[in-house]
Amino acid sequence: MIMNGPAQITVRRVNWHAALVDLRAIRKTVFVGEQRVPEELEWDGIDEQCLHVLAATGAGEAIGTARLLPDGHIGRMAVLANWRRRGVGSLLLAELVAAARELKHQAVELSAQTHAIGFYRRFGFEVVSGEYLEAGIPHRAMRMSLFKPQPE
Repeated sequence: MIMNGPAQITVRRVNWHAALVDLRAIRKTVFVGEQRVPEELEWDGIDEQCLHVLAATGAGEAIGTARLLPDGHIGRMAVLANWRRRGVGSLLLAELVAAARELKHQAVELSAQTHAIGFYRRFGFEVVSGEYLEAGIPHRAMRMSLFKPQPE
């Protein structure tokens, strides 16, 4: 759990089934509602296999989420509009990177919407692809090594 700032934002790892209502509500608002991602693309059937994180206010309002796939991909990062640019995304990403390290992933990868590339670069991610469309939205693949190779 991470706490941050005056709003007392907490980020915790959650079980998909236990937090299903909050996780789905945030993603439906951000991806399906705001970004017009078709529901059949948003609900890809792999959530049960993923590690999920949930950001909430001190009052318990769920405000952001993201997931880590078993192969080390980070995805479905979503923060409700009122809470953007207040550090919530940074807290979510930091928790998933910490989890990936604990799971001994050598690197993490993600598919970044092009407007968010600067955000991910600040964490150490590097662009590793050209631009492509995902759900009609421009993206670029990004990657960050988690462990430096040891000299022999």
